[in-house]
Amino acid sequence: MPQNDNPTLPQKISTPSFAQHVLHWFDDHGRKNLPWQHDINAYRVWVSEIMLQQTQVTTVIPYFETFMANFPDVNALANADIDEVLHLWTGLGYYARARNLYKAAQHVSTSLQGDFPTTVDGLVELPGIGRSTAAAIVSIAFEQPATILDGNVKRVLTRHQCIEGWPGNTQTQNTLWDLAETYTPNNRSRDYTQAMMDLGATLCTRAKPQCTICPVSADCKSYANNCQSDFPNKKPKKAMPKKHVHMLITLNSEGSVYLEQRPDNGIWGGLYSFPECTPASANLNDMLDTAPPVLRQAIHSGPSIQEIEQWSEFKHTFSHYHLMITPVIIRLNHSPLTVSDSDQHTWFNPSAPSKLGLAAPVKKLLSKLT
Repeated sequence: MPQNDNPTLPQKISTPSFAQHVLHWFDDHGRKNLPWQHDINAYRVWVSEIMLQQTQVTTVIPYFETFMANFPDVNALANADIDEVLHLWTGLGYYARARNLYKAAQHVSTSLQGDFPTTVDGLVELPGIGRSTAAAIVSIAFEQPATILDGNVKRVLTRHQCIEGWPGNTQTQNTLWDLAETYTPNNRSRDYTQAMMDLGATLCTRAKPQCTICPVSADCKSYANNCQSDFPNKKPKKAMPKKHVHMLITLNSEGSVYLEQRPDNGIWGGLYSFPECTPASANLNDMLDTAPPVLRQAIHSGPSIQEIEQWSEFKHTFSHYHLMITPVIIRLNHSPLTVSDSDQHTWFNPSAPSKLGLAAPVKKLLSKLT
C-alpha cells in the first residue's frame, strides 16, 4: 500500500488546482437547495451543522424545517422550554447535541445580545461547538476562509493522499488538519466548504465511491492504486459489552404511562424514560423494590395490580455498548391522582402525547402499546 514520505504535505498537487477542481465540480453538480442554504445566517448554519453531526442529510431535513418553524432565531430557542427542544429532537439521537444547542443559545441570547462570534476561536467557546463546526459556521455564514474537517472531508483526504492511521488518532488527525489547511482556498470559502462536504457525501462515499467522475481522481493515490476501500483506516475493534435492564412500563386504568426524567448527564440526558431495574430482580416484588418511591406509592395507592406481562428482550446499541432491554408491563386497575410534586415524573398519555423528549426505545415501546 502506498504511503507518503511526508504525509503532512500533498505530493504532485498544488493548493489552487485541488480547490479549483473541487469548486468547478461544485458549480455544476453541488447541492444548492438544502433548507439551510437559503436565508443563510449564523443561527441557521449552526443548527444545521449540529444536526448533521453523525446524521444523514435526508434524515436531518424534516427535523431542521420543524426546528426552524418552532425556533426561528436564537432568542426563540433560548426562551423555549428544554422539554420542547428535546421533544423536537426525538429520533435524531446523540441528545447531548440538543442540550448543548440549548445552552449555547441561552449564552448567545443573554451574554452576546443575540450575536454569534464571528471567529473560530470565539465559536469554540460555546457548548457543543468544535473546531470543524466553528469553521463551517465562519466560512458559510460569514464567508471567511476557515478549514473544516468533518467525516466526509476526512474520507476524501485520506483516500486522496493515502493517509495511514485511524482518523480518530491524534497524530493522524493532526496530519489531516495540516492537509486540509493546505488545500483550503482564500476565496469562495462558503462554496468550498459545502463542496468538500458534498464530495464526501455524494461521490467519495464509504462504499462504492464514484471515482470515475470525481473531480480530483486524476491524482488520487488510492484510486491510482485501487485501494479506496482501505481508507480511511478503520478504528481498532473492541468487543462491545452488553448491559441488561428491565424497563418497568406502568399503565394506569386510563391508559397513561408512568415516565420519569433522566438526569442531565449520562445516556438520554434530560429525556423521559421508564424506570429501570437490574435483571437480578427476578420477580415483581424485587423489581418494585428497586423502582422509584413515587412509582411504588402510585402502584400501591389503589386496590391492586390488574395484570403483569413481560415482553421479549430487544437490543438498543450505543457507540460503546449494547443495551439489552426487557420490557415489563404493569397494568393498574386504578388511576393515581398524582405521582409527585416534582415535574420530573409524569403520567404520559400515548394517545394524546404532550411535548416531552423521549428516548428512542421509549418511543418505540409507546408505539407498541398503542
